[in-house]
Amino acid sequence: MALGMFVFSTQSLAPDGIDRDRDWRHERAARFGARASSQFAGPGDDRISLAGSLVPELAGDYSAIETLAEMAEQGEAWPLMMGTGEIIGQFTIERISERKGNLIDTGAPRRTDFTIELSRVA
Repeated sequence: MALGMFVFSTQSLAPDGIDRDRDWRHERAARFGARASSQFAGPGDDRISLAGSLVPELAGDYSAIETLAEMAEQGEAWPLMMGTGEIIGQFTIERISERKGNLIDTGAPRRTDFTIELSRVA
């Protein structure tokens, strides 16, 4: 999988799971003595959440999270492409959450759990 020029891999950052939430808009109008009418108003939000663990002793690199944070700070939309070649669409990085654990005596983590939230833009 790739977001822009960032390739998710065991050398950089490999998510363990992908959650995708999509919705579609239906506008409703109340009617007297009948159910509300409904009109399809088009696609709504499309959100993807990537979650996993980074363990540099086995796979991945801590700088990968910082690279994604730098991409997020640019405010750009990036194409999201699956490993099969399917292009999902243009996405912005909305949020990156990290939880560092298994700290050694220097305070450095041996494991970082992460969640990256993406939102599709037109």
